[in-house]
Amino acid sequence: MLEDLEEEVDMFGRHLEILQHVVDDEPIGIVRLSDETGYPHHKARYSLRVLEDAGLIEATSQGAITTDRTDDFVSEANERINEISERLLGLQSDLEA
Repeated sequence: MLEDLEEEVDMFGRHLEILQHVVDDEPIGIVRLSDETGYPHHKARYSLRVLEDAGLIEATSQGAITTDRTDDFVSEANERINEISERLLGLQSDLEA
């Protein structure tokens, strides 16, 4: 069960890293993303697909670009991550009690 949580956190971290590269270097393609992040092409491609499905990026002939939803997501992400972190810390406290 914890392994599943770890895998989800790792995957979410990869998606955020890919998104940050798109924000910083748009338009950017899979090969460049893979080279800059060290992720294999198939993992970079999957993250791009997830981000596109979420409406955070668009595919163009020059590479991935951000959308009008990206800034709002990035602004909210830090707050949401903090909330989740607090919940996990609460679970940890419950186990220690």
